[in-house]
Amino acid sequence: MWFGFTDFMEDLLLKEQAIMDSMEMDRVNIVRKLLMMSANKRIPLSKIHHCRLLFGIPDDFRDRVAKYPTYFRIVVENDGKRILELVNWDPLLAVSALEREFMVDEDRAKKAFKFPVKHGKDLDLDEDETRKLNLLNTLPLVSPYSDGSKLDLWTLEAEKYRVGLLHEFLSLTLEKMASIHHIVEFKEELSLTKHTYQMLLKQHKTFYLAGTEMNWVVFLKDAYGENGDLIRKDSQMIFNEKLYKYAQMQKMEPDLLG
Repeated sequence: MWFGFTDFMEDLLLKEQAIMDSMEMDRVNIVRKLLMMSANKRIPLSKIHHCRLLFGIPDDFRDRVAKYPTYFRIVVENDGKRILELVNWDPLLAVSALEREFMVDEDRAKKAFKFPVKHGKDLDLDEDETRKLNLLNTLPLVSPYSDGSKLDLWTLEAEKYRVGLLHEFLSLTLEKMASIHHIVEFKEELSLTKHTYQMLLKQHKTFYLAGTEMNWVVFLKDAYGENGDLIRKDSQMIFNEKLYKYAQMQKMEPDLLG
């Protein structure tokens, strides 16, 4: 007995492989940025592989890293666990999506986050005065490429760091969203706390949370249009959407044959 793919499916697999190959350097840079954001500039390979679909990373990435000795080093620990380490720090990569956005539209960036000033009594401020006062706390955010593990856990600076880090983490994903399970996977490496849900809930202008506190998904609002679709899609995302349509069809539609 023999099982195999149809010619149509074989063609899809070849197309997907071609997309993966053409975007290899982009995915390499995503992994480099993840390592640069991590506390010790190292992440277990198993974690990256487990979350590979989140970032559009190919299944054979563990083999592909050997092609980039100037970027990555694999260390095998005593228990056999393979750890991916960053070899060289690249200052050109250590620029967050938020920092780039701030350079283009400063006012928009200022309105994206809110860290209210805490005061003991009513100051009788109007809305505009409250906003200006709160801006003292809002900017600047702490770069996600700084060492957040050294920050005092419950300070405003640490919260700014974690908010900025999760914004950058989501900006690296294929669909600009991640579930709690994806985020918890990197909890130690990204110096996150168990209060991540409550922290993001306060930043409703930038993040949209769906689901319950125990099982939630967070989206980057600016990445989606009014119709709920991603505004910018790379080749892998476009291919995936076509694949989803194939999976839902009862018979082939002519416009999807191309």
